[in-house]
Amino acid sequence: MKTKVLLVLAAILWLSFSNTAEAQKGIRVGYIDMDYILENVPEYNEASADLETKVQKWKVEIEAELKEVEEMRKDLNNERVLLTKELIEEREEDIFFREKEILEYQQKRFGPNGDLFIQKKRLVQPVQDQVFVAVQEVAKNKKYDFIFDKSADLVMLYSADRHDISDQILLRINRASKRKQVNSKKEKKALERAEKRNSEQEKEVTDREKTTSKKQAEREQLLAERKAARDSIRAAKKKEFEARRAKLLEAQKRKKDSITALKEKLKNDSQSDDDDNKDGETNDN
Repeated sequence: MKTKVLLVLAAILWLSFSNTAEAQKGIRVGYIDMDYILENVPEYNEASADLETKVQKWKVEIEAELKEVEEMRKDLNNERVLLTKELIEEREEDIFFREKEILEYQQKRFGPNGDLFIQKKRLVQPVQDQVFVAVQEVAKNKKYDFIFDKSADLVMLYSADRHDISDQILLRINRASKRKQVNSKKEKKALERAEKRNSEQEKEVTDREKTTSKKQAEREQLLAERKAARDSIRAAKKKEFEARRAKLLEAQKRKKDSITALKEKLKNDSQSDDDDNKDGETNDN
């Protein structure tokens, strides 16, 4: 790789100092930052998030297996004095094979040719293909002689920002993605207007949209907080009303029960008086 880089730089220097009419007008050089482009492609970010979820799941599985093996080793050490030599060797062999299985699983997931490496490659490849096509278009339209990848093996000791065409490449990738999503004439016209903007204008529009979205999100959050506050106040008032109502109903019930009990007592007293009068009349007779 270093040899190829040196050959490319030598070719640039040779062309820069040659006396041909083509060289006299200047060599046009640009570069891209693949890492920056990847970070700003939504499909790549979504796929990266899904892959990261898988990676975390694999790590949890491995940690659980290692913890189980550690428990096996701990149990063996605690019970060693109670076991025969054959049983000790048998359990040590079990631990050895479990550790071997875990190591093989780690290699399967995180090894040089493991699932993580393969899926990352699959993840990056489509974006790299889009970048390659976009670079060809930009180089042809803007008449670039050389375009380098800043994040690759080429070491750039200095690079002026004006030579960075990453935003132009990203713009073309996003537009190509949007073309696939157009379903109506209105969306098509909006896309055509957007495609007339250059990368700087597109960035300004994107920044404005982000600012608008941020303000909208802040406004929605503020409204949600106000609604939550109102709902909390209403819930507190309702709770207070229910408590007063329950207290009032309880007082009314006690009063009613008291009146009922008094009526019952008066009735019983009246009945007792009638019985006494009847007994007196019987005795007189």
